[in-house]
Amino acid sequence: MSPQRTGRRGSRRRQDQGPVVLEGVETLTYKLTPTEVLTEQDIQTIHDASMRLLSETGMLLIDHEPALKNLKANGAKVDGEMVWIDEDTLMNFVNLAPKTFTQLARDDRNNVPVGGNRIIFAPVYGPAFVHDLDQGRRPSTLEDFHNFAKLVCMTPELHHAGGVLVEPNDIDVNERHLDMLMAHLTLSNKAFMGNVIHPDNARDTVEMSEIIFGKEAIRENPASLSIVSISSPMRMDERMLSVLEVYAEAKQAMILAPFIIVGAMSPATLAAAIAQQNAESLFAIAYAQMLNPGTPCIQGPFLPNVDMKTGAPGFGSPESNLALYGSAQMARHYGLPFRSGGNYTASRIPDAQAGYESASTIWPTVQGCTNFILHAAGWLEGGLTSGYEKLILDIETLGALTRFTNGIGMTEEDFAWDAYEEAGPGNHFLGTAHTMRHYKDAFFQPKVFDTDSYEKWKDEGSQTAGQRANTVWKQMLKDYEKPPMEDSVLEELNAFVDKRRAEIQSGSPRSVWNS
Repeated sequence: MSPQRTGRRGSRRRQDQGPVVLEGVETLTYKLTPTEVLTEQDIQTIHDASMRLLSETGMLLIDHEPALKNLKANGAKVDGEMVWIDEDTLMNFVNLAPKTFTQLARDDRNNVPVGGNRIIFAPVYGPAFVHDLDQGRRPSTLEDFHNFAKLVCMTPELHHAGGVLVEPNDIDVNERHLDMLMAHLTLSNKAFMGNVIHPDNARDTVEMSEIIFGKEAIRENPASLSIVSISSPMRMDERMLSVLEVYAEAKQAMILAPFIIVGAMSPATLAAAIAQQNAESLFAIAYAQMLNPGTPCIQGPFLPNVDMKTGAPGFGSPESNLALYGSAQMARHYGLPFRSGGNYTASRIPDAQAGYESASTIWPTVQGCTNFILHAAGWLEGGLTSGYEKLILDIETLGALTRFTNGIGMTEEDFAWDAYEEAGPGNHFLGTAHTMRHYKDAFFQPKVFDTDSYEKWKDEGSQTAGQRANTVWKQMLKDYEKPPMEDSVLEELNAFVDKRRAEIQSGSPRSVWNS
């Protein structure tokens, strides 16, 4: 394996290189047929409904004249803040988005190929609280962000560093993005997600990426992947449009993500919800291509259903899983990378409910052949909380899913003819040469889940899975080693952060978040 790259241009791929292999794990490739719930006619019907929504109902763009002008100049009909676009115009732009792309990582062995039959697991994103068995639930801090960044960096099952692992609530909201970006770039060597709270934060993401990789390199292959939310139904606001424009200008990858709680932000019927998310995400993807053709885009809906008793989102329901399967089919129909699903739960702690709901969402996510799986580890309380133990327990599940995606081998070795000859009828296979060759890797071996006898479990303290996970994450932090970085690059990053922090604290109009 090649030496680790730590310089500014070290992660730039040569165009003649083959597929990137992730450090520590085999690059995950779906070898199974995706679960599909729509016929070809169903796909066409949903497509037609999406086109009707965009051409007749239209999109509401709030407080952002530049987007209205750009859309009108590219063939859309505009009246005030309302925009309508016909199918031919829309799809001509959508078809400019790449079917696959590679996101750069600081160590180029961790570059991530996105789209096609590839699968990427990324951690929880966005919580304002953390939970662990020692302290319970509390507001998260920068130290927690650093801890999660280190744990994710050390975890082969997580191919991507993610973004807002937790909110560092002890840092001013106007400048905390600098601390989060700095943590991703210095504490980890995996691909990361950019900040989307304000367009200036997006610009800082781009400029810090340029320090690491070089200005031209990140326009050949994106260095950041950011999630641009669409405030459903059929609406985008000034902040998200501005962020989209910054990232598109720099040709950085984006997940265009309708936030739909089915029954609240869309009608309660699944066909309508799928058609709506499809319309909203295609509209945003088309706009990105108008700004900069070839900008990498992922179709990425969030589609839980509303609990009609409480109004809260529900996770792991049959309806949300059907919506995921159908939406994944629509993305494949257009040749777009797809993001959805995760280890979702509404539970406040890593209990039986958390395990059931998470399993009920992450397995369909994989069976639907989702390309980028955000929230794959650590999610609690409907996304309000990042759990230390939940992170470790979810990683255990991801290990099992990694094995599952490999499918069933069909080689001569897999049929084990020599084992039948050696053992013969009526005898066991435990001692055969074939078993000796495969006993270490024939089956998924859990690291946290316990399979020992009751007596041994009791003798060792009768620990729950959560208690074992508590021990694991603490030991991981003790074992963590910071990935190396060239001194000159670190100095340039520090200088940039110091300069921007001073500008923000002085009230620079470019930087202050006027909420």
